[in-house]
Amino acid sequence: MALYAELHRHLGGSVVPRVLWRYFHRSDADLANRFPEYPEFEEFYTKPRNTLDEYLELHTLVEGVQTTQTLPYFIYRLIRGAYVFENLAYLELRYTPFLRTSDKLGQTQRIDQMAEIVDIVGIASQVKEYPIVTSQILCMHSRLPYEVNKAIVELAAQKRQYVCAIDLAGGDAHYADRLDEFIELYAYARSLGLNTTGHLYETKEGCYPELLPYLMRIGHGIQIPLQYPELLGELASAGTCLEVCPTTYLKTGNLEDIRQLKVVFDRCFAAGVDIAICTDNAGLHNVRLPFEYENLLTYDIIGFEELQACQNASFRHAFAWPYEQPPALLLNGLFQSATSDLADVDLNELQLINRN
Repeated sequence: MALYAELHRHLGGSVVPRVLWRYFHRSDADLANRFPEYPEFEEFYTKPRNTLDEYLELHTLVEGVQTTQTLPYFIYRLIRGAYVFENLAYLELRYTPFLRTSDKLGQTQRIDQMAEIVDIVGIASQVKEYPIVTSQILCMHSRLPYEVNKAIVELAAQKRQYVCAIDLAGGDAHYADRLDEFIELYAYARSLGLNTTGHLYETKEGCYPELLPYLMRIGHGIQIPLQYPELLGELASAGTCLEVCPTTYLKTGNLEDIRQLKVVFDRCFAAGVDIAICTDNAGLHNVRLPFEYENLLTYDIIGFEELQACQNASFRHAFAWPYEQPPALLLNGLFQSATSDLADVDLNELQLINRN
């Protein structure tokens, strides 16, 4: 059985439609009345949007119900599905903790409550019957004040037992007016020894080469091989990995056809830039990671060798994977050891039979 790593999954977009709809009908009368029948809700929740901004508005639907009381409910079901249906050995969950705090509190109180959110997510992610190595990525947000984003960076540094990196989210087209601010925050994060990734070069409007030196991985980054292939050598030298989420670009209107990704993979492979294949928002897309793999193979975007290279890259660039090798190699070592032990046992038994 193959085991996989998922490096780019949003907590808000990870809730599958059926789980979210059932929660509405058990706990939220207003939303239950808005979506009385499941098929209509699934169609609304998973249909493609015209723009990334329109797509991101769906996150608010989930963020509003992911509270201190309900987060364990959603995370348990997320971990169960990831283990049973996706064979995940490793999962990084990313989210903006401020957006899970109570909107009845003032900004300072909400900043203080973020630590509780991180603890809840960290504890709830440790499910004994579904053993997955998990960690959190805390997202700064393009529409949050500087003070809140700085507090998110500092919280990530304080909660290293649960947090492996920081990110910047909220639509990369919205960074331009605050670019100096985000550069400062990333530099601060690196000075604290934090790992970094960021939503960048996802859209044609979100291309900021000034941020590249601060990022160890790039969330999406598809516009680099598509529009700025001259930057690929710089990424290869820096060992920067792209987190490519195939279904996302069809859901957000960034690509019209998934086969447009062939250029992305071909140019990255040729330049020596690693790609980790991810789901981004598995619930919003109603897909799981093995489907993303199968889809890329079906459309001849990559072959099996390239798929294996991407899967290995996922573990190599995983911020909190505790081993030097991916699970397949670890299991091979255990298997070879076990078969060697069996061979020794069989040989001893044969010698006893011969003596008798």
